[in-house]
Amino acid sequence: MKRVLLLATGDTIAYSHGPGRSSVASGAELLRTVPAGALTADVVVEDVPAEPSWDMSPSTMLALARRARSALLGDGFDGVVITHGTDALEETAYLVDLLAGGAAERGGIVLTGAIRSLDELSGDGPRNLAASVTVAADGVMRGAGAVVCVNDEVHAARWVTEVDAASVAAFSSAPFPPLGRVIGGRVQTLAAPPPRPPMTAGEPASDVALIKTYPGMDSVLLTAVVDAGAQGIVLEGTGMGNVPVSLLSTIAELTEWGIPVVVASRCRTPATPLEDLPPGTGLAATVGAIGARGLAPAKARCALMVALATGGVDAVRDWFVRL
Repeated sequence: MKRVLLLATGDTIAYSHGPGRSSVASGAELLRTVPAGALTADVVVEDVPAEPSWDMSPSTMLALARRARSALLGDGFDGVVITHGTDALEETAYLVDLLAGGAAERGGIVLTGAIRSLDELSGDGPRNLAASVTVAADGVMRGAGAVVCVNDEVHAARWVTEVDAASVAAFSSAPFPPLGRVIGGRVQTLAAPPPRPPMTAGEPASDVALIKTYPGMDSVLLTAVVDAGAQGIVLEGTGMGNVPVSLLSTIAELTEWGIPVVVASRCRTPATPLEDLPPGTGLAATVGAIGARGLAPAKARCALMVALATGGVDAVRDWFVRL
């Protein structure tokens, strides 16, 4: 029988809110909510002390990524499941994916969570957990990297987004399709996964700022986060990757100082480099900014954390080109 490691971080999938008391189920207790016949693998549980998803620190995210990788590369597990709150699940999933390296070829890495707490009527946690164990143990997702499994759907970490915080159908990969779905204890594939990200050998940065831009904003906001210790900045721009002209001189200065600035967009965009956009758009590229290659801003932040392990601005730029 396949062996799957369950890394349990608590949060909504493990919460119970009984009269006058609240509790958090351990990984073992959470596993017992799944009927034995619904588990398709031998599951080993590790409880991971973690902040709530909406406040999860980069150090905790990185620790989960490292443990998932070592479980597949060094401990002989066939798959890994990470239970996680839904608020920042897509960010942790993408960071795990970026750091998986060769582990992605060894087995499935699946993140899951729940919208409803454990003691709510028709809680979605036990079903999501059972489906995720199935995906992790099934070799059909080997090579796909980290995926998110909720509501019987399997989504690539690079594409998945939480689109509804109140529905059990909380996540979508649109405009891309889900990679698969779980039906009757088996995984049905629906689409090919995105290309694997470039590998890195160094230590990711943990202090990367994400700043939403707006017309008329003062560039002092950029220098302030650098003065506070940020090693890189992601700007959430508009349209195809536009930021206020008032920021351009500061972006140029930061680039000269060795602080990479990545421009993402609040809109869905193709992976077109900033410098290849039509005239009048993507002006930040002319002063050294790096395009996010179509990544959503929060995921561009994860990518910049990992890219900073490769070196300075030029190395980060080259890494994003290959992303």
